[in-house]
Amino acid sequence: MTSSTTTPARVVVMGGSSGIGEATAARFVADGAEVVITGRSQDRLDQAAKRIGGGVLTHRMDGADPTDIDAFFAEGGAGLGAAPVDHLVLALSGSAGSGPFLELDPAELAAGFDGKFWPYVRILQAAVPRLAADGSVTLVTAASARAAFPGTAGLAAINGALEAMVPPLAVELAPRRINAVSPGVIDTAWWSRLPEEQRTALFEGLAATTPVGRVGRPDEIARAVHLMATNGFVSGVVLDCTGGANLPTGR
Repeated sequence: MTSSTTTPARVVVMGGSSGIGEATAARFVADGAEVVITGRSQDRLDQAAKRIGGGVLTHRMDGADPTDIDAFFAEGGAGLGAAPVDHLVLALSGSAGSGPFLELDPAELAAGFDGKFWPYVRILQAAVPRLAADGSVTLVTAASARAAFPGTAGLAAINGALEAMVPPLAVELAPRRINAVSPGVIDTAWWSRLPEEQRTALFEGLAATTPVGRVGRPDEIARAVHLMATNGFVSGVVLDCTGGANLPTGR
């Protein structure tokens, strides 16, 4: 928590216009941080900023566009000024690459990597020079990386590749800290592509086999991200936040 005698943390949440990213931005704002959220739709960013309240700036950009990325992290760009960024959160999402493996179009899987894996890599390369020496990066990945759900082999490849990078990056980029939060099924707009009845049935089925008895909420992942970002003695960790769904319960 900041005070009148401390400088507020400077936080960038990329993919902050909805869901987990928005909830994470709100968590940091509540902690007194100065927060910039990014996304591809200015309208959605404005709506998110209104829901979050004061203490948040918006910047429209495409996290998959190298030109946008470089311009954002250029000194003085995006309202960041010349001061370093204390915490960077990467919460970009996408559904490309999901579906039964035998029906998976390699081009669709490549699109999944283009929508999440490569943007995370490019953003990290551009962002590290702007990070504080004791700053942090937290990647939001997905539990599909190490789960065994049919139809998620492509998503597992994308998120698994990101999670595999966390430990070596934590060593290579030290003393900056690199971590990831790996969410299970979270009730966000990501699932809105399914008809409501199908989505409800899916959530109920997953709740029945998850130890906590329900799917997750965005703020619960936001709390985990905030913890990983602000605990200065945590680095190189992939934190499962799944309600126990990844545990071998024998159910």
